Amino acid sequence: MDVAQRVAARVGEALKQRGFMLVTAESCTGGWVAKVVTSVAGSSLWFDRGFVSYSNAAKQEMLDVKSATLTDYGAVSDEVVQEMALGALAHSAAQVSVAISGIAGPEGGTPTKPVGTVCLAWCVRDGVPRSRATHFAGDREMIRQQAVMAALQGVLDELNRVESASPASKTTA
Repeated sequence: MDVAQRVAARVGEALKQRGFMLVTAESCTGGWVAKVVTSVAGSSLWFDRGFVSYSNAAKQEMLDVKSATLTDYGAVSDEVVQEMALGALAHSAAQVSVAISGIAGPEGGTPTKPVGTVCLAWCVRDGVPRSRATHFAGDREMIRQQAVMAALQGVLDELNRVESASPASKTTA
């Protein structure tokens, strides 16, 4: 089992403990997060589905990303991945989503969004999406691999954040 699969297994345990399911909305990773998740035996208990929305049209049609958001901010933006995360939840039975859009290269970068720029978002159903723009170094495969790891770790972080903020997790004196 490689590192990504070990993290995916931890994600699965955390989701199962909460009775949650995961949905993915991927662009530059092309379904890689879903692949790693489904490589874990028993993942059907906690993985609902994955959307690969590589084109802007797919983001709009499958995930309800607004045309204006794409025009105003570009496909690789916090605003777009937040809408992807919300759209994935709206079109699934999952309680947690992760969304990824980025520029894996070798072409496609700009001075403001160079190759290696990746935006990720996570959302718990009925919550507010949290996003992060980051930059990964390396070739296309390395950038995508780092994005997958960041996506999975972000799911764990989001689950821990939500749990620590819930009233049921606080004890009273």
